[in-house]
Amino acid sequence: MANNEERTNAQFEHVIQECRSLFEKKLHDYGAAWRILRPQSLTDQLFIKAKRIRSLEIKKESLVGEGIRPEFVALINYGIVGLIQLSVGFSDTVDMDNVQAMKLYDQYAREALELMKRKNHDYDEAWRGMRVSSYTDFILTKIERIKEIEELALKGDRLAVSEGIDANYMDIINYAVFGVIKLSE
Repeated sequence: MANNEERTNAQFEHVIQECRSLFEKKLHDYGAAWRILRPQSLTDQLFIKAKRIRSLEIKKESLVGEGIRPEFVALINYGIVGLIQLSVGFSDTVDMDNVQAMKLYDQYAREALELMKRKNHDYDEAWRGMRVSSYTDFILTKIERIKEIEELALKGDRLAVSEGIDANYMDIINYAVFGVIKLSE
């Protein structure tokens, strides 16, 4: 079992490094423009990425020329952006330099890895027996939960028993990493 968990950890770290590299390149090109995204807009960005994956899974054809894997990578990076935005709030301007953005990116990527390790231990590598389409559906479910939580907050209401938005972002990140791993094998 330890060998499977070690393999998963190494694969997870490899995927995160790929995502980090892309994130850093986009920071170079655009800066932290995502800082202006309000929570609902970020949720909608996650939604369109996950819906595109589901659409491609069903239609088996992309007219834009990009496949499913890049969309999972985008979900990982936007999930981490979501965690950053939750921790520092959104801004009306780009108020974060690239060094600070990367520091926060690394912090939340590490937290996602640690959560995956704990859950993977308890669930005994169950993700390996799942279909990629199930990751997509679980991600869409998590996004719907986030929407509901956001709507409750707008009404001034609180969660009764459920995990917060941050836990849902973490799960989206982890399912998307599993999707990238599966599509790479």
